[in-house]
Amino acid sequence: MTIVHGVVFDCADAAALAAFWKDALGWEYRTRRPEEGWVSLQPPGGPAAGFISFGAVPEGKVVKNRVHLDIRPSEGVAWEEERARLEALGATTLQHFEDAHDIMADPEGNEFCLLNPRWY
Repeated sequence: MTIVHGVVFDCADAAALAAFWKDALGWEYRTRRPEEGWVSLQPPGGPAAGFISFGAVPEGKVVKNRVHLDIRPSEGVAWEEERARLEALGATTLQHFEDAHDIMADPEGNEFCLLNPRWY
């Protein structure tokens, strides 16, 4: 059997994009080598759920992601409140689907979905 070890985002600025996702998810740094263009995050207390890494690459994003993250607000946090918090961190809402989910983009344009916990 194969086990997913982590997910890696290609990006222009690994430190900046990792900082956005660190604040968005409430995760902590696992590996920080921004001078080498590499930063990893893990859930608080360890990588029980895997980890997310950010690696700097010279080419920019050209087309829509083929893979994206689906995230949802923490227990007790309203969907609309979480959308506003993510936008304050630098995310952009690309599409809003009433009562279902939002398609959003991180500061480098990588799409992700913010799910409404009433439906998912």
